Amino acid sequence: MVKAVDGVSFEISPGETLGIVGESGSGKSVTALSVMRLQRPGKVVSGKVMFKGRDLTKVSEGEMREIRGQDIAMIFQDPMTSLNPVFRTGWQVAEPVRLHHGLDKAKAMGVAVSMLGKVGIPSPETRARDYPHQFSGGMRQRAMIAMGLTTTPKVLIADEPTTALDVTIQAQILDLLRHVNRDFGTATILITHNLGVVAGMCERVMVMYAGRVVEAGPTVDVFAHPKHPYTWSLLRSIPRLDAERHEPLKPIEGLPPDLIDLPTGCAFHPRCKFTIERCSRDVPALNRVGETQLAACWVTQSGVEL
Repeated sequence: MVKAVDGVSFEISPGETLGIVGESGSGKSVTALSVMRLQRPGKVVSGKVMFKGRDLTKVSEGEMREIRGQDIAMIFQDPMTSLNPVFRTGWQVAEPVRLHHGLDKAKAMGVAVSMLGKVGIPSPETRARDYPHQFSGGMRQRAMIAMGLTTTPKVLIADEPTTALDVTIQAQILDLLRHVNRDFGTATILITHNLGVVAGMCERVMVMYAGRVVEAGPTVDVFAHPKHPYTWSLLRSIPRLDAERHEPLKPIEGLPPDLIDLPTGCAFHPRCKFTIERCSRDVPALNRVGETQLAACWVTQSGVEL
């Protein structure tokens, strides 16, 4: 059995934004899909997903359908395949409010048009009648964001919501997400590769590697004083404006491990610059390091500063 996600645990409060970062294949999206119970063909083999006092892994599929889209909504990663090509875009954006709020077609379309305008789609009344193939990649992404926000959910999971957008529209979308957080108390789980977005949006951040959480804590503390070599390496690899003109970039050496054949001990130790003997032998638990952070690292748990 391949564990795409193993031992992940976190909580999020109303109005809070939690960032989940890591390389492709680290388990970020699988974590989100598991919360929504959309992880097929995989399955949750142990653990709980608690929401308003209920374990979502044990509710019926009918109950989960009422929660999914109404209380917990998700903006999916790939806008090119997430929209149905045979239905008009406005109808798809309106569908969640018709299903969960019981609005008639005209009122639901009014909500959809309003939300399409808020996410930066020009002439939303006209574009709502268009099909997905008539939208650019960035506009499809914005339509997906509009769909996720129409029901003002209690929890919003945004999986790479600004990947296909230029920086101007990206800033507009992030402002909209902040507005939803502030005015409706929506808790947002933001999955992204963009550490700059995390720094500007998230109160807390969780760093994943090979299906496990390797570091977690307040964003300011994690970025200023990382306690796991993987986090340290991610931050070090970001191009800097104050770098010397011909200074080379600093990528993380090596490749992420194959989940079918993980290395013994810490999964990051073959790529780590700080490794000690124990790293290749024992898997470190996620423990408190310092006052506010958690890290799964034998090196920093022994008191060494990166």
